[in-house]
Amino acid sequence: MKDQIEIFFSYAHEDEDLMNDVRRQLIVEERNGHIIKWHDREIPPGTDWRQEIDNRLERADIILLFMSPHFIESKYCYEVEGKAALRRHKSGEARVIPIILRPCLWDRSPFGKLQALPRDAKPVSQWSDRDEACLEVAKGVMLVVDELLASQGSARSMSDYYRAASIQQRPCLP
Repeated sequence: MKDQIEIFFSYAHEDEDLMNDVRRQLIVEERNGHIIKWHDREIPPGTDWRQEIDNRLERADIILLFMSPHFIESKYCYEVEGKAALRRHKSGEARVIPIILRPCLWDRSPFGKLQALPRDAKPVSQWSDRDEACLEVAKGVMLVVDELLASQGSARSMSDYYRAASIQQRPCLP
């Protein structure tokens, strides 16, 4: 049983600034020991980069696909990492979450069947407050982390779950 969820970041290097804005919003959960984040900038010199990416992709519990025209244009992101992610998602080995960074036709791709973040798949780049958009993405990712931890028997209490998601429990109103 795992007590940490491994998250793989698949992004085009042209979008590194936006990816890092989302990544930073998850640092507190990494420091709390709930997640392990990984992206290709963590590959040490002299390492077979393709093998390292394959290994990390194959053991990730959550795979974030940072969607943009650059991601779609990248053969490696779209065809290698994206196809491997969908294969693992379909087999139930990992959860794949498209993160919409910039306007693009991501919804017409094979990833378009998946629920995306941020809400309403509004690209992060189009939010008036980019920090708010990235925080919303992080909260959505943490809902999935909490769900996976709960299914593994390592869940935090429900009050922690709702606090992490900034969701207030309210009665249903007509």
